[in-house]
Amino acid sequence: MIKRYLVVLLTAGSLTAFGQNVLTPEKLWSLSRVGAEAISADGKSVIYGVTNYDIATGSSERDLYSVAISGNEVKKITSTKGSEGGVMTLPNGKMGYLYKGQLWEAEWDGSNPVQRTEYEGGISNIRFSPDGKNILFSKDVQLQNVTANTIYNDIPNSNVRVYNSLNYRHWDTWEDGAYSHLFIASFDRTKIIGEKDIMEGQLFDCPQMPFGGAEDMIWHPDGKRVIYVTKAKTGTEYTVSTNTDIFIYNVETGKTTNLTEGMKGYDTNPNISPDGNRIAWLSMEREGYEADKNRIFVQDKKTNAKIDLTASFDETVEAIRWSNDGKYIYFISAINGTLQLFELDVENSLTVVDNGGRKKNPIRQITEGDFDITGMVGEVNGTMVVTRTDMNHAAEIFKVDLSKGNVTALTNTNAAKYEQIGMCKTERKMVKTTDGKDMLVWFIYPPDFDPKKKYPTLLYCQGGPQSALTQFYSFRWNFQLMASQGYIVVAPNRRGMPGHGTAWNEQISGDWGGQAIQDYYSAIDYAKTLPYVDGNRCAAVGASYGGYSVYMMAGTHNNRFKSFIAHDGLFNLKAFYGTTDEMWFADWDMGGPYWRSGEQDKSYNEFNPMNYVKDWNTPILIYQGGKDFRTTEDQAFQAFQAAQLRQIPSRFVYLPEENHWVLKCHNALAWQREFYKWLDETL
Repeated sequence: MIKRYLVVLLTAGSLTAFGQNVLTPEKLWSLSRVGAEAISADGKSVIYGVTNYDIATGSSERDLYSVAISGNEVKKITSTKGSEGGVMTLPNGKMGYLYKGQLWEAEWDGSNPVQRTEYEGGISNIRFSPDGKNILFSKDVQLQNVTANTIYNDIPNSNVRVYNSLNYRHWDTWEDGAYSHLFIASFDRTKIIGEKDIMEGQLFDCPQMPFGGAEDMIWHPDGKRVIYVTKAKTGTEYTVSTNTDIFIYNVETGKTTNLTEGMKGYDTNPNISPDGNRIAWLSMEREGYEADKNRIFVQDKKTNAKIDLTASFDETVEAIRWSNDGKYIYFISAINGTLQLFELDVENSLTVVDNGGRKKNPIRQITEGDFDITGMVGEVNGTMVVTRTDMNHAAEIFKVDLSKGNVTALTNTNAAKYEQIGMCKTERKMVKTTDGKDMLVWFIYPPDFDPKKKYPTLLYCQGGPQSALTQFYSFRWNFQLMASQGYIVVAPNRRGMPGHGTAWNEQISGDWGGQAIQDYYSAIDYAKTLPYVDGNRCAAVGASYGGYSVYMMAGTHNNRFKSFIAHDGLFNLKAFYGTTDEMWFADWDMGGPYWRSGEQDKSYNEFNPMNYVKDWNTPILIYQGGKDFRTTEDQAFQAFQAAQLRQIPSRFVYLPEENHWVLKCHNALAWQREFYKWLDETL
């Protein structure tokens, strides 16, 4: 108890740790954040970025580093103030990267840096054609006037916005009439010449908003075509559809064709085989269902047939990459509470059938363990360079032996800091649910866990609602940090999560307040049977759908919990339908608009947390981001007001500059300090 009290003092303001083995919010934010960039042109090194935060000022600095794939020879290769990224191999074999919106050229060891563009306003997502003659990039184009001072010339000081359709705001940004378009131009190493907007006049974005990047735009190996992703819809039509398509632009003719015409769900991540004969991409089948099974599709140049290579694979795919020889597609997928690397034998999947008439299994899981493979950088000499996390370690660069599955660390950026931080044991437990299913539940224990003691316990409620709960490492919802404050963390892979079959993944749609909530109760009820869990000191915490879960349980938990914490949660589902930015999500998960009668009635009545406020009896802390257009601030206002008027001990923490996440250093530290202060007061 004394140890926990010292931690509370620390999180309330001190920047100096009392104990070397205690992870604190300040120590968490002092960790370096590693992000992979590219393989060097000679295939011998990995280029990656490292971001460090100055806790005193809240500012960050990102520099590029190089590590040899053969061993841990790490070199810092940039040191200019600001952030460098977007590393690529230039046509002359040297390293290119983006810095302050401009293209720079350097040797692969970072020497002799030279600025190669001075493009007004800057450019993003640069890709060179295979022959090096042309450059592809994205930039914003103003196509609509939405502010009164641009509509009416005589009122230049007006900042009034005028809209005629939905999609007037998205994620954390108001629509300003500008759209991200793709441009092709010649490039002579000093300037961009003859640029052409290949999406001229279209009210569409590439990369996709709000999270798309360079993966949405690639050159065909023949250099004559550009393949890109966009949702060819605008306004209200945009907000109700997930139908992105993959388009092919012919550089010579200027003609654009739709590769995925008639495929109504998300089509993303186009990848061309090394010989140029096949294109692979990720495809969801159902329009409006953003968490549909992500399948690997391939189109062959000879037959033009579009084939689902993962029809027999009962999980969803997160990322894909062709092997260097074009025989395999490597991909990442959630499986049993982790993210792992898989291999798909393309020829086997397309053609090989055994004598019994059954197609041989073309998919092989390469890696296995209590960790997440979070990204693929590139294949070199029988290994795949990847990024990896686990619940005790932030992302680092690793290499995977593709034949054996062995995983070897290439970087250990935070090694010295980890030596001063106690690691937390993570354990899998299988829990029976109310309908007789076996559910994986992660248990995370304090670094100095003593099974003879009793610990206050946190039930972690994941967002999504259909996102995987794996061995991720968050700088906000950090299990190691929670456990290090003296709590046991219980994190269930409840209904709605991938990694346990598509039926388990899909069950939650239209049933938000049903089986998934019962799964949470099954997890905490089981935890209370363990001798080291203090059943009288349990809290439920979560964000987004996790925040909804907290609000829902606040009125139905039958005194299971002593405290609640909800961040950007959904409290009033009717109001949510009327204010959220992506209507396809609300239409699919709620079952439709509240003004209709039918299957959606259950969502807006039985599964609407506000309808259970009369039964609230437990202290609750409520967080809300002011720029969260997914789950708008009125949800938190209503929940806090209800708690206060019902005289429930409650606190409201408003983050005016944050969106659905908390991204700024000092705001995040305030978030953490209030989190643990609340738990200390109520639990």
